[in-house]
Amino acid sequence: MTQQSLEPRTTADDAGEGSRVPAGRSWLDRYFHISGRGSTVAREVRGGVTTFMAMAYILLLNPLILSGKDAAGDTLGQKALITATAFAAAFTTLLMGFLGRVPLALAAGLSVSGVLSSQVAPQMTWPQAMGMCVMYGVVIMLLVVTGLREMIMNAIPLALKHGITMGIGLFIALIGFYKSGFVHQGKATPVTLGPAGELAGWPVLLFAGTLLLIFMLQARNVPGAILIGIVGGTAVAAILNAAGVVDPAQWAGGAPELHGSAVSMPDFSLFGDVRFGGWGEVGAMTVGMIVFTLVLAGFFDAMATIIGVGTEAGLADDKGRMPGLSKALFIDGAGGAIGGVAGGSGQTVFIESATGVGEGARTGLASVVTGTFFAACLFFTPLTAIVPQEVASAALVVIGAMMLMNARHVDWADRATAVPVFLTVVLMPFTYTITSGVAAGVISYVAIKAAQGRAREIGAFMWGLTVIFLVYFCLHPIESWLGVH
Repeated sequence: MTQQSLEPRTTADDAGEGSRVPAGRSWLDRYFHISGRGSTVAREVRGGVTTFMAMAYILLLNPLILSGKDAAGDTLGQKALITATAFAAAFTTLLMGFLGRVPLALAAGLSVSGVLSSQVAPQMTWPQAMGMCVMYGVVIMLLVVTGLREMIMNAIPLALKHGITMGIGLFIALIGFYKSGFVHQGKATPVTLGPAGELAGWPVLLFAGTLLLIFMLQARNVPGAILIGIVGGTAVAAILNAAGVVDPAQWAGGAPELHGSAVSMPDFSLFGDVRFGGWGEVGAMTVGMIVFTLVLAGFFDAMATIIGVGTEAGLADDKGRMPGLSKALFIDGAGGAIGGVAGGSGQTVFIESATGVGEGARTGLASVVTGTFFAACLFFTPLTAIVPQEVASAALVVIGAMMLMNARHVDWADRATAVPVFLTVVLMPFTYTITSGVAAGVISYVAIKAAQGRAREIGAFMWGLTVIFLVYFCLHPIESWLGVH
C-alpha cells in the first residue's frame, strides 16, 4: 500500500492549485494552506487562543491527578508537574502545528494520567510509571508506521464516525455542565440539577450567562463568539470576585484572581527522570496488561477525537477520511513518549481542539498559536488560574451542541446503522469514557450486520476491532483469571 492511498484528499485538495490559491500568498499562507482551506490568519489566531483557553485547566488538573504517592511512598512536586505539563503540551502541540498542519492541540491525557495514578504508581515508582508512558507511545508509533492505525480508522464506517462525533459532543457537554456546577452527582439519583435540585451560587449563574451569551452571538453570526464569551465571562468573574460579591470558596477551580507574581521560573527537575528496569516485583504479565491498558486509553480516545474534530473542521472527505492523517496519528503517538520523558504523563489530542475549530480554525497555524501559549505558561503559570472553570465550561457545552448537528447525516431508519450509532453516542457520556462508546458501536455494528447475513460487508479490520473491544470489556475477568491485579 502506498502512502498516497493512506492520504485521502478533500474537495479543496482535488480542485488544484489554480482553482483555490490566490496570487501573492504569504509564506505563512502557503505553508499552512490557510486560504486553500477557506480560512484566514485572524481566524487561525482566534481559534488557537480559544483552544488554549479551553485547555488551560489541564495545567492545574493534571498535577492534581498525579499528586499521589508511588509504591516507594514518593510524590512528584507540584511546581515540577506544572512545568512538565506545560512543556509537554507546548512541544507536542507545536509539532502538530508545524508538521501535522491540522488544528489539533495536545496535552496530558486525563485517561492516561488516571491509569498512571490509580493502577501504575501504586505498583512501581513514578520514574518507572513514566517509562510505561514511553513504552505505550512507542507501541502506538509502530502501529502508525506500519499503517495499521490509519487502516483501522479508515475501516470504521462513515455512520459510526458521525456517531463518534456526536458522542464526543454529548461527552464534552456533560463535562462542561458538571465542571460548571450546573449538574451534580445526586444522592437519590445519579445526577441532579445543582447540588440539591437547584442552582446554587454566582459562579454557576455566570456559567449559564456565558453559555447564553455565546449562543446568542452565534445566532447572530458574530465572528469570535466563543472567544468573546470566554473573555467577557472572565472579566465579569474577576469583577464579582474583586467586589466581594462571590465567596472565593464557591469557585470550582479557584477564584479568578492573580496570586503573587505573574512570572515564575520553570522547574524541569522531572525531565528525563525515566526508568525501564525494576519491574521484577510486579511481573511481566502485569507490565503487559498495564501497557495494553495505556495503549487502549491513548489509542481509541485520540482516534475518536481526531475523527470528531477533523469532521467538524471539514477536513474529512466524503468517506470521513482526513488528508495528512498519518502525520497527525504519528505525532499523537509520539506524545505518549514525549510526555513520559518530560514527566507529565502521556500527551494526546484534546477534544477541546473543537473549541478552536468552532471559531474557524482549519490549519496547523491554530495549533502553533495554542502551543506558543502553553510555552509562555512555563513562565506565566499563575495567569492560567484567572479563567474560571465555570466560564471555560460554557465553551465545552457550546461545542457539544455544534457536534450533535452530525445527526442529520445518519440514516435512523436503518437498524444496522441507527443502533450502533445510538450506543456510540449515549455510552460516551453515560460511562464517562470515549473508548467505551467506540467499543460498543463497533461490536454492535458487526453483530447486527452478521445477524442480517451481511457479514461480507464488515471487513477484516472491523472483525479485528471487535475482538480487541471484546477483550477490553472483559479485561477485568481476564486479569482475574490470569492472576493479575
